[in-house]
Amino acid sequence: MAAGLHYADPRRDDVRTTYRTCWRVRQYELDVNGHVNNAVYLNYAEQVATEHADAAGFGPEWTAGQGGGWVVHRHEITYYRPARYGDELELVTRVEPMRGARGYRRTCISRLPAGEPIAEVGTEWVWVRLADGRPVRPPAQLLEFFRSPAAPD
Repeated sequence: MAAGLHYADPRRDDVRTTYRTCWRVRQYELDVNGHVNNAVYLNYAEQVATEHADAAGFGPEWTAGQGGGWVVHRHEITYYRPARYGDELELVTRVEPMRGARGYRRTCISRLPAGEPIAEVGTEWVWVRLADGRPVRPPAQLLEFFRSPAAPD
């Protein structure tokens, strides 16, 4: 793998902080050059984050019950090579330590079966109060669940 990549290592993954899924590239995701449009990678990162939250029990019903929710503050994408129609992609998202109202995820996208890196998306999320859209600290239950065993208190 190229230097600087932060791809998840299944031997060290913490199931609370790391989520994996696979899917195939669909025709409508392509641009005029025949590869996945760069904006689609943002959709991928948001979808895998949503799946992870749902699988962990922090889906839409739980979130609405807390009176808050996550919104994207910033995405940062590094592209390594194009994905094309029919490619099977593995998406691995990892929750990094949260600070205040902010959470950060790193999503690594690779082409199967060889695991060739396609793109890496860093997303900064902010937990906001639904009543006024103001950033607030996420609920303690969510913070505790996603706290990595190696994360400082």
